Amino acid sequence: MKDIKLVATDMDGTLLNSKGELSEAFYPVLETLKTRGVHFAAASGRQYFNLVKRFEAVKDDVIFVAENGSYVVYQDQEWYLQALESNIAGELIKIARNIPNAYAIYCGKKKAYVESTEPKFWEQFTKYFERYELVEDLLEVTDDPCLKVSICDLGGSAANSYPHFKAWETSIQVKVSGGIWLDMSHRLANKGQALNVIQQRFGISPEQTMAFGDYLNDLEMLQQSYYSYAMENAHVEIKKTARFRTKSNDENGVMEIVQQWLKEPAENKD
Repeated sequence: MKDIKLVATDMDGTLLNSKGELSEAFYPVLETLKTRGVHFAAASGRQYFNLVKRFEAVKDDVIFVAENGSYVVYQDQEWYLQALESNIAGELIKIARNIPNAYAIYCGKKKAYVESTEPKFWEQFTKYFERYELVEDLLEVTDDPCLKVSICDLGGSAANSYPHFKAWETSIQVKVSGGIWLDMSHRLANKGQALNVIQQRFGISPEQTMAFGDYLNDLEMLQQSYYSYAMENAHVEIKKTARFRTKSNDENGVMEIVQQWLKEPAENKD
């Protein structure tokens, strides 16, 4: 593991604890990674602007993989954008409108768009989106490329909304990305593809990559990394996919592995 050049991690359920907090060790570890020439990527279903706000103090040291890999930005430079076809986005939104307790979000490059301010939905929505707009009709949004259509499903995404979109899996990405979240994006838009874009930019191989994840939207990212870690709190399919295991997000599992690795070179100089 001495030749690691890229560390990539999911956010919710992985790098962040259950309260949505970063470990106190994060910023010193990030600084050490930087001094050793190791790149760091935050890979999330969250909106780009939400991620930037979270890492505002160190934003130039973080590669942002936003919207489940649909959008990659580094030092204010757009590296990758894979938009969902507008006609498909429209069909998905129409289906979502007929699912009880489910709320569609048009995740654009400029901002996110919603049709409802139902309190329970709004509480969840505003956790992950920093720039947004309430509109009368999502189908009328035509001047902002759709990075993904998200469903906030207060009835449970796996059982309530996923079955309505399962048939779409042959043509687009359909990901249960959390207990109440379902994300749908272009078939080439996932965290693994985004990681490959970063690896190509820097000349980094999967064998030089360490990645951490907990849910199904992390699957391709873990497959794109040799040093792939499933959190102890991860979905069973993620545990099957990852080569290694670490402690839960509430036990600072990501930081523990990275810190252990950072100590190794000093311990083995002789």
